[in-house]
Amino acid sequence: MKRRICYGRTPEQIKAVRPLKDGVIADFTATQLMLKNLIEKVSRRYNVGKPRVVVGVPSGITEVEERAVEESVIQAGAKEVYLIEEPMAAAIGASLDVGEPSGSIIVDIGGGTTEVAVISLGGIVVSHSLRIAGDELDEDIVNYIKHEMNLAIGETTAEQIKMEIGCAMPLMTETSMEVRGRDLSDGLPRNIVVTSVQIEEAIKESITKIVEIVKLTLEKTPPELASDIMEKGIVLAGGGALIKNLDKLISLETGMPVYIAESPLECVVRGTGKTLEDLERLKTVLINSRKRK
Repeated sequence: MKRRICYGRTPEQIKAVRPLKDGVIADFTATQLMLKNLIEKVSRRYNVGKPRVVVGVPSGITEVEERAVEESVIQAGAKEVYLIEEPMAAAIGASLDVGEPSGSIIVDIGGGTTEVAVISLGGIVVSHSLRIAGDELDEDIVNYIKHEMNLAIGETTAEQIKMEIGCAMPLMTETSMEVRGRDLSDGLPRNIVVTSVQIEEAIKESITKIVEIVKLTLEKTPPELASDIMEKGIVLAGGGALIKNLDKLISLETGMPVYIAESPLECVVRGTGKTLEDLERLKTVLINSRKRK
């Protein structure tokens, strides 16, 4: 992942910031500048004026956070802004039949939040949003290696560990990788070897919470839709879907088939893109179809 390539590597006169955290705006000014730059690039490339923008947001977003997103996009140069809940966008991006009168369930494990939603007839019937996802798993790995191995590593290294050997259940063959960091005893650089078993232990608590929110959503699902979901299975999207054996763990805990969406990392952005292409037909899936000018 390139999104954190500057973290921990910048000189004193440069500060790397994260405009978004836990799926919502953490730094309004930085978010506005980032969006303005992106909108200007798109406008120049396609020779358009102020564009219409569809933004994916967590299903548990508050009205204040929703307003902040709208205002930041408008001030960045958009003509109109529409919000769509991320699980709905992920379902559309995963090519689920969201408009059909049958139930589908999507589990979108992103960077800041895990979104679980049951969808039918173009709307969300039951949803839960959990602010535990990829970022939290990275923090779990940082803390585990700090406390168990007395080594300090950065978030970028933790994410690399998660992607290469992170798992939700034991692998058929245990894997390992070499990790470099700073020894907390003497402050000198040191190499260690971490295993998939250790990383499974490090992220176990957060993974358990993600599985529990899936089970809670299923418990709240109307019986008729539950029977549809039993037949169709659970679809995983987002970067977290790529954690090894997570699909097997959720299947084991729920007794239902679990599938990983094609290109899970791109489901939300593809879903927002499809919504923007056919805005009039898909207005029913938007949180807020009013135009902000």
